[in-house]
Amino acid sequence: MAPDILAEITSMLVEIVGDEYLLAEEVTMKTTFNEDLALESVEFVALAELLHHRYGADVDLMGFLAEKDMDAILAMSVGELVTHIGRITHASLARSSAATAPLTAPLTTPPVPQPATTTPAAPAPAAPAPGTSAPAATAPGTPSPAAPVADVSAVPASAG
Repeated sequence: MAPDILAEITSMLVEIVGDEYLLAEEVTMKTTFNEDLALESVEFVALAELLHHRYGADVDLMGFLAEKDMDAILAMSVGELVTHIGRITHASLARSSAATAPLTAPLTTPPVPQPATTTPAAPAPAAPAPGTSAPAATAPGTPSPAAPVADVSAVPASAG
């Protein structure tokens, strides 16, 4: 994979600086962008654009350079870029193959939901007959106000 990436980067560099300044045989993994190739900033921008067209947005040369200090940028080799691109493209391939891989677990039918068992609700009270009023609700064990009450005032008091 690295030789392919190296060949592609070399081809891009030849396209950017011209083959009269750069012979394809001269570019190796140890070739530096500053010392060996004397790449100018505008040429880095052109390389970033070609890399973007070839590898997509995941290979962001400017973002890769932004993570480095000035000394590291000046000393950067073609091999560092090749390794970076290889790592990014390998991760992209792994993600895309995982997304398109068939399911290996057998499909099972989900369980059918069973209706919940509940205690039946108490029947609703009957509606009052027309022309009558509804009895008032009372607590269990207490006489209904509509029930007849005995008149105790006529009962003689017991002598005691």
